[in-house]
Amino acid sequence: MIDPRLPAAFLMPGSSSFSDFLAEQSPELLPSRRALPQGHAGDLAPHGTTIVAASFLGGVVMAGDRRATMGNIIAQRDIEKVFPADEYSCVGIAGTAGLAVEMVRLFQVELEHYEKIEGTTLSLDGKANRLAALIRANLGLAMQGLAVVPLFAGYDRRTTQGRIFSYDVTGGRYEETAFHAVGSGSLFARGSLKKLYRDDLSEVDAVTVLVQALYDAADDDSATGGPDLTRRIFPVVQVITADGGRRMADAEVADIADRMMAGRMVRPDGPATASLTGGNA
Repeated sequence: MIDPRLPAAFLMPGSSSFSDFLAEQSPELLPSRRALPQGHAGDLAPHGTTIVAASFLGGVVMAGDRRATMGNIIAQRDIEKVFPADEYSCVGIAGTAGLAVEMVRLFQVELEHYEKIEGTTLSLDGKANRLAALIRANLGLAMQGLAVVPLFAGYDRRTTQGRIFSYDVTGGRYEETAFHAVGSGSLFARGSLKKLYRDDLSEVDAVTVLVQALYDAADDDSATGGPDLTRRIFPVVQVITADGGRRMADAEVADIADRMMAGRMVRPDGPATASLTGGNA
């Protein structure tokens, strides 16, 4: 018997895309379909930065600082910017915080909806493409200063390796090699990653490199927050391997950050890249 409380569209086979279904049935619920007044609203909403990611021998790791800014004001010191997308992938947000979190939630439902309708999970490339479509739908808001530019990473069970994808505000999708960073501090974080990244990093080493990169970004970018030892606020770290994804416990991240900060007391500019002779400069 058909449940009279649900419209017929909810009980019939249809698209495996939840966002397409929502666009047909209740388009006003999509962030990109909301009418906004003309003007630039970028400085009126909190913005999140910076997100970094790196692959390692067993998978991929992503980390995000905890600061959100609104113009020249620190809007929040402990915002979370890295979220699991599904069991084998995660997404980090940079840009307008409220819209970005809403986009992540829609993306999570999109992946779950596909799995329920099709009886299988999307490939990692398919997930990256779905996220690109959601970003592209937000182009109108981006032109008003409310841009969302996430970083996507996951473990590809077909190729048995971690992969990283970056985007632009138009929904352009780009696969990155080894590591990447987005957000206002990305220029400084990427320079740090170039110096410290190696192909043979372990999981702990990869997390340490990302924490170092966030510290370097915070050292030069006022919108990026590094490890806050006074308030004990540390980056959110998501690790994804063949066993699935997990958020690294705050205590583990705190231990890595404490050791990193102890090293910075001796060498404020941080560790140097390996020299040609194999030692540290």
